Amino acid sequence: MEEFTISQILINLVVAAKWTIILSSIAFVVGGIVGFGIMMMRISSIRWVKWLSLIYIEFFEGTPLLLQLFLAFFGISVVFGINLSPLVAATVALTTFTSSFLADIWRGSIEAIPRGQWEASAALGFGYFKQLRLVILPQAVKLSIAPTVGFLVQVIKGTSLASVIGFAEISRVATQINNVTLKSLLVFSLAGLLYFALCYPLSAWSQRLEQKLTYKA
Repeated sequence: MEEFTISQILINLVVAAKWTIILSSIAFVVGGIVGFGIMMMRISSIRWVKWLSLIYIEFFEGTPLLLQLFLAFFGISVVFGINLSPLVAATVALTTFTSSFLADIWRGSIEAIPRGQWEASAALGFGYFKQLRLVILPQAVKLSIAPTVGFLVQVIKGTSLASVIGFAEISRVATQINNVTLKSLLVFSLAGLLYFALCYPLSAWSQRLEQKLTYKA
């Protein structure tokens, strides 16, 4: 059995944390872009566009992320004959997962804006998109910051499921080290501390933002 020191275990986990950060960052940024488009469809007055976005959101919110990872990794190769790497498959699954939740968060923020804001801006002669850009979205952004940052924590933790398709993030590397060292308590405790170090600052920031918004309201 190969001997690993605590420092060696920690170094390997920190290297794996880099890929956790990369995956969660890509998923959050691309998911945010896609999510904004889905949100715009969701608040559209065109019925079929609204229904398409609703089906998208309900599917990806209503199915486990683990299932979505399997569908991305194995399903795409079967249906389209494309073999995706674990990184690409995990990115696809986490992006769709993230976009559906962000679309719902942002839709809720827009719908929380009093109807009078729409009516007042319409009275000024603003068109629909000008109303959104100048009046509604600036207010909705303030409401959505705290839940959006809070959801980023869920995205980071969700990357741990990518280990099932072979993506070498913190959980995957922790499992591999444990299989060699059999030091389960030590290895997974260190992995847990790394997740905590990544997630706690964001959770605390989200809570502070929410409190600030509450006080201002």
